Amino acid sequence: MKESRISQYDSSKLSYLNVIEGNMSPWVMRFIKLTGKGINDFDMIRGGETVLLAASGGKDSLALALALSVRRKWLPVNYNLKAIMIDWIEHPIDPAYVPRLEQYFKDLDIDFEIRRESQFPTSFKDDFNCYLCSRNRRRILFEIAQNEGYKLIAMGHHLDDLVETTMMNLFFRADFATMNPVQEFFDGKLYVIRPMIHVHESVTRRLADTYDIPVIKPVCPYDQTNIRAKLKPIVKELSHMDSQTREHVYNAHNFTECTIRRPFDVN
Repeated sequence: MKESRISQYDSSKLSYLNVIEGNMSPWVMRFIKLTGKGINDFDMIRGGETVLLAASGGKDSLALALALSVRRKWLPVNYNLKAIMIDWIEHPIDPAYVPRLEQYFKDLDIDFEIRRESQFPTSFKDDFNCYLCSRNRRRILFEIAQNEGYKLIAMGHHLDDLVETTMMNLFFRADFATMNPVQEFFDGKLYVIRPMIHVHESVTRRLADTYDIPVIKPVCPYDQTNIRAKLKPIVKELSHMDSQTREHVYNAHNFTECTIRRPFDVN
């Protein structure tokens, strides 16, 4: 392996350009291949398709962008990527991050756009919680996809997100349900895909700690106090008793026995 390039932003980290250029550690290679496994297991992306990437600016969506970009170089088929970041007017991102984000996606050869939107639409009637915020973000992404002709939206959800969603639905809604690797909307006019469905959150965290990926610090006031955040240490504690805890929850949903692959007439 050739000498690694040091970050121009943080001398304690490596430049993400190393990964783009193929100079990566085995664990990074495994991460990209595991993302590819999720894509292949559920037939998420096919050659010639265009994928709209939901880029929050957090470690997970930026890690997914990196994996999709690098994986595209390894394949005999090609697909197009466009990243959209929703910048809430009420809680805007730090403007200092914008040039770094633009450069990051340029280096990944992914079109990138920031949309400024209101976090509190009038339909909320002054009510607000994490579910409504997430639903509002998804509504905006769906509108963009519909207006611009995208049929695939890639989300940066990982295995820990699936486990936490399962626990929230089971413990607080009496429903054994979770996010699907591939989720159909509007009778097949739109599909949400989750390529990192096999990836542990610890991997995306390690990626952000090792490389100078321009991760934006959360500006949400509920980021550390919502139910999902409170469930994370519980999942971690369970995994100390059985290292396959997350995989057990995943397997309990029997995704491979479900008909969730997209039909071939999606185009």
